[in-house]
Amino acid sequence: MSLFTESEHLLLDSFVTNCDTDVFCLYNLPEVIKGALFSRYSRSNKSLRRILLDEFILTTEVSLVDKEDRARDYLVSIKKAAEFYDRVLIGYGDDSVAELGGAHIACENISNIAAKALEDSRLGISPLEKSTRYVPFNRKINGYYQYYREPSIMASSYSQLYEKTLDNLFDTYTKLLNPLIARLRGCTVRDDDTSERAYNSAINAKALDLLRGLLPMATLTNVGLFGNGRAFEYLLVKLNASPHGELKSLSQHMQRELDIVIPSFVKRAKTDKGNKYAQYLSRNHKNTELLTQKLLGNIQVTSFPLTTLQAKPIVQLVEYDPQAEIKVVAAILYPHSKLNFEQMQAYVAGLEESERLTIIKTYVGERESRVHRPGRAFEEVYYTFDILADIGAYRDLQRHRILTQERQRFSISHGYSIPLELIDTDLAYPYKQSLESAAETAELIAKDLPDASEYVVPFAYLVQWRIKLNLREAYHLIELRSNCQGHPSYRTIAQQMYQQIQACHFSLAAPMKFVDINDYTLERLPSEKRIDIKLRQQNQ
Repeated sequence: MSLFTESEHLLLDSFVTNCDTDVFCLYNLPEVIKGALFSRYSRSNKSLRRILLDEFILTTEVSLVDKEDRARDYLVSIKKAAEFYDRVLIGYGDDSVAELGGAHIACENISNIAAKALEDSRLGISPLEKSTRYVPFNRKINGYYQYYREPSIMASSYSQLYEKTLDNLFDTYTKLLNPLIARLRGCTVRDDDTSERAYNSAINAKALDLLRGLLPMATLTNVGLFGNGRAFEYLLVKLNASPHGELKSLSQHMQRELDIVIPSFVKRAKTDKGNKYAQYLSRNHKNTELLTQKLLGNIQVTSFPLTTLQAKPIVQLVEYDPQAEIKVVAAILYPHSKLNFEQMQAYVAGLEESERLTIIKTYVGERESRVHRPGRAFEEVYYTFDILADIGAYRDLQRHRILTQERQRFSISHGYSIPLELIDTDLAYPYKQSLESAAETAELIAKDLPDASEYVVPFAYLVQWRIKLNLREAYHLIELRSNCQGHPSYRTIAQQMYQQIQACHFSLAAPMKFVDINDYTLERLPSEKRIDIKLRQQNQ
């Protein structure tokens, strides 16, 4: 027997995927309504569809017209939903309800400084950025290269030097692109199994990968984001706390647009409470920076001269748990027993090594692909790595979010990296010359505008950062980023992380069987060949 009348069925039909089963989706509703529905749901004995009918759909005029037309004609009480959020979210501080609605937002023509700030969000926001591998970044609009003209620099005596330096980086990128493509073609022969399309795509991707080191942090890019209200609210506050004017302005622009689609979810970011939170973050950041400089100012830091060719990133495992195997095995057995965790660890400590290995193998099972990750027992132990690598590699690895990553300032302090394919070629000299010219400009600007100087730093310069992650996430990061189609710089980082975990915890690293430690000439070629196969299948 149906729970709804025929008239109610027609009303609901425009907003739910079905009226008859216990599992259904919502659609054709504003985000604020969907979120309020679920929030109200948790405080009522009514079903979700009944709440929608009784409390949010205002019209009772039903006609047998097209479903989409009815959805446009019906009135739903957005005002009532907003009042609900004001009462629950702002009045009672129930933050979880702000996770029940989300939005898609595009941030275009922002610098890589801003892009990294957007992508630094860990949970609740999913970003997607314009690729430096598939899109050349040498386009001019109205005669100008597309990079951020940082206002404080452009208002200073450095403005002409800033533009001259960045124009030179983009000029060099442009001048080297075609000769590099020709060189790659000359040293990489296309075999009979490779189509011209796949070959050309792989060559172009390789060339853009090799030259991305010339792109400065000021390079304009596009980032698309999807996130829930709670995550967006915190992101707006963090952007507003930044020392960079671009990020403060971006926060205001995002606030304005999100106020149109999910106003109730992000309202607190612009209140006095949100402003005080931003001031708190900004003040603490600055005070900690000043204290660090005071404490460490006289300590000499080992650095690399600008001419050093760092062929490979430096990866150092600085912390791991000597009891890792015992803790992981205890966590494996724990859900299937009646012992508390302390008792379970004592039991596992008394097992033979071979017995613990059998338990680990049984738990992991036969992994057929890298997406078959071990379970949560592998989250019991953590590893901390200190990494020195080019900014390009950092940009890729920063996108991993189920871990802790913290970096130091983008600067020229640690020198730069030149791809091995460019060393000992006639392309190396202009590449180096542009990078070193950028370093001189960055150093000059940093004397007066230290924060703004980050915009000048090219991707080829090294940045130091730390990663703290559990073993389960290590499986994901290492197997994904060592994949043959990855960029050589971050593949090297993943390979070194694997080797160092394996050296201290062989039994835990043993099931990590999808780590690729080989080198490749054209990283994208296998993927392009798979695309060819799919294209042929579609055309058959």
